[in-house]
Amino acid sequence: MTVELKVTSIDNHIFSFSGEVSIPQAPPEFKSGFIGIIGRPNVGKSTLMNQLVGQKVAITSPVAQTTRNRLRGILTTPEAQLIFVDTPGIHKPHHQLGEVLVQNAKIAIESVDVVLFVVDGTVACGAGDRFIAELLSRSQTPVILGVNKIDQQPTDSQLIDDSYTQLAKSHQWQTVKFSAKTGVGLPELQKLLIEDLETGPFYYPPDLVTDQPERFIMGELIREQILLLTREEVPHSVAIAIDMVEETPSITRVLATINVERDSQKGILIGKGGSMLKAIGSEAREQIQKLISGKVYLELFVKVQPKWRQSRVSLAELGYRVEE
Repeated sequence: MTVELKVTSIDNHIFSFSGEVSIPQAPPEFKSGFIGIIGRPNVGKSTLMNQLVGQKVAITSPVAQTTRNRLRGILTTPEAQLIFVDTPGIHKPHHQLGEVLVQNAKIAIESVDVVLFVVDGTVACGAGDRFIAELLSRSQTPVILGVNKIDQQPTDSQLIDDSYTQLAKSHQWQTVKFSAKTGVGLPELQKLLIEDLETGPFYYPPDLVTDQPERFIMGELIREQILLLTREEVPHSVAIAIDMVEETPSITRVLATINVERDSQKGILIGKGGSMLKAIGSEAREQIQKLISGKVYLELFVKVQPKWRQSRVSLAELGYRVEE
């Protein structure tokens, strides 16, 4: 069997590929399927997916609501192929972008084989978790409740644990505790997920770790550094457009535009004497070099696009639309 793919992986690096790729025949009793990672913002969904697939395919940040697109990370073992769908955190939207993100997360619930509902194990079950649980209860998709951040739990976490045990019991969900940061409990989680999958084929070549185009991941790596370096000053008013990728045998040249909503945000991103933009570019360039396994020249521009998060046209131009 041959298929057309855009991104593949070799030697733990992701790179663009155009052409036919062979997908092997799955052995008897092999399992496969799509697993939706659902939860409130900032509960560690992207960190979890990166840890499960063994390398970075989704950006992480201490800032909530980091994920904007339904990212796919792929883990292939001798027994199964698990395709993880990392979704935006489900929250009350405050603008058009937020509505698109939440709608896409809801769509993911109905388009996967298993839902992994991730919660923050450092705090007790709250209204946001119960809201998501109610959404999931209306679906026929099997659900596993994953209690994350157990490495950060307080000494006396009984009340926290009890709150999630009660939530899972009321919906008859299986529960697993783990730390996406340290990897503790992830083998048990992986085993539980495989048990819930049906027998099936290889959907992707065994060495593939994501189906996202290289340009998209480049943009996400730039946005990650903006979130890390500016924190609350420029939270979610940023969208990255990769304008050009020019490859030569010795270096890859990348030109990208950082879109913001206000002149004040542009000033923060550029910084005094261009210091902030230089820092963002330097850190992002290092990450992109790891992505492509080669030298990178990265040039960044900052553009003000007022109220882009409120405009469906601007959202579509920047790659944000309700998924089918």
